[in-house]
Amino acid sequence: MHACNGNIAKYIQAIALLIFLVPSNGIKCQEGILDSALTFRAGNIKTGNALNLITKQTGYHFTYDSRLVDQERKTEMNFRYIKLRVILDSILNDKSLAYSVIDQFIIISREIPPKPVSVADSSTLTGLTNISGIIVDAETSDPLPFATIALKHQGKGTVSNGGGEFSIKISPDSYSDTIQVSYLGFYGREIPIRQSLGNNFRIVMKREFISIPEIIIRREIPQEIIRKALSSVPRNYGNSPAGMTAFYREGVMKRNELQTYSEAILNIYKSSYTSTFLNDQIKVFKSRKIENSNITDSLTVRLKAGLSTCLELDGIKNGFDFLSGEDAIDYSYRLTDIVSFDEESAFEIEFGKKEGDPETPMFRGSVFINTTDYAVLNADFEIYPEYLKKTKETFISKTTKGFITWPVSVKYSVSYRKIGDRYYLNHVRGDLLFSAKQKRKLFNTQFNVFFEMAVTSVTLKDVTRFEREELAPIHSVFSKTITSYDPEFWGKQDFLKPEDNLLQALKNMHVKLQEFSE
Repeated sequence: MHACNGNIAKYIQAIALLIFLVPSNGIKCQEGILDSALTFRAGNIKTGNALNLITKQTGYHFTYDSRLVDQERKTEMNFRYIKLRVILDSILNDKSLAYSVIDQFIIISREIPPKPVSVADSSTLTGLTNISGIIVDAETSDPLPFATIALKHQGKGTVSNGGGEFSIKISPDSYSDTIQVSYLGFYGREIPIRQSLGNNFRIVMKREFISIPEIIIRREIPQEIIRKALSSVPRNYGNSPAGMTAFYREGVMKRNELQTYSEAILNIYKSSYTSTFLNDQIKVFKSRKIENSNITDSLTVRLKAGLSTCLELDGIKNGFDFLSGEDAIDYSYRLTDIVSFDEESAFEIEFGKKEGDPETPMFRGSVFINTTDYAVLNADFEIYPEYLKKTKETFISKTTKGFITWPVSVKYSVSYRKIGDRYYLNHVRGDLLFSAKQKRKLFNTQFNVFFEMAVTSVTLKDVTRFEREELAPIHSVFSKTITSYDPEFWGKQDFLKPEDNLLQALKNMHVKLQEFSE
């Protein structure tokens, strides 16, 4: 088995070496692409199409703030053996723009110059600059949901929302750091913060295909990979507690009408992954809850304990049923692929019901495990339909009298992020679909329910447990102050922007907003 692991590692390294050695589309030097002479005969076209033509010919994708580049403006794309830098100056027609090259990407930005700071006044820096944008697939332009956006040398980060959008606040003392963007199956992206400040970037991610012969995949035993992942938990996830800040939200939609929407900034005491005695703790820093005061009928549903479920879904800490639970022997495992992740790779292992076995386990899905250190990077799974009727009370805390409500679909996603030499919980998401029917009525009503937690900062310094009176009342963390929806409510805290459909639902609802803060 060790020999096999060595072979696959060498194979992956060989692929990486080939990719490194082969220049893209004849471009000899990454740094020289801006001075490469190119020819175009496209006539008068839109600026966005002009950039696409450059990408097609050079293999370099563009990252830029949509406010800096008017993609619809017409420009002349007629050049004969002209340097790319000059071509960009011509089609963009803005001398204040700067170009830089990182990997296979050309960044168009207005760089904010360094602000001189002396030791004496460095402690007074409180100004925050926002970096926002959307993460998309380079091939399809489809948004990439739940991508990780993080500062390379710090514990600060966030994830993109369901529409690929993100926002992160940067303090002046982080201006020399780098933004990292990660997504399973794609090349990682790095953008210097000084080239990102104040920008609303459209960041394209290039999919990386690792062609692994079927014979190599068949030789790998998924149960052995899982065993190594479990035995590597102390090394990968640490044996000391961590302090976290996280953004939490949950919502209930009936048809296309938003019923409730709740948000909170949390402080979390994350106990050691090697400790079996101390539980995790949650302290609510600030929160708000929006209720629709114009619900057209009496049917309502309430999600049960989404806040605590986010911590319970940390399967590395609490044990994923399909990896280490008592029922793990009931699962079938299959290594289906090896995918890229930043500069490394991950095994993709599918799990589910054993063929021909009458017993059905609770979950089915996929888990992604790093091929080098065997850390679990991500798990996507759902509950088998056969189990849903048995677990109704697990999800619903309140339904309207006279109605029967049952779960139709329950899906979860959990991811981890590496900071330094240690992995931390990064993002948890639950998507649930319910049906409800009034007694003696013919038709059902469907509810879409979700809860989500994104960790926005991590520290190992001065981590202490919370006092009992500080702990969040997990089943009800929202108070009762009425106002209107305010996108500036979170101030200096990082949060996930509501997706377009959710934002529209918030605008349409008759709002009763409940807020709480220390």
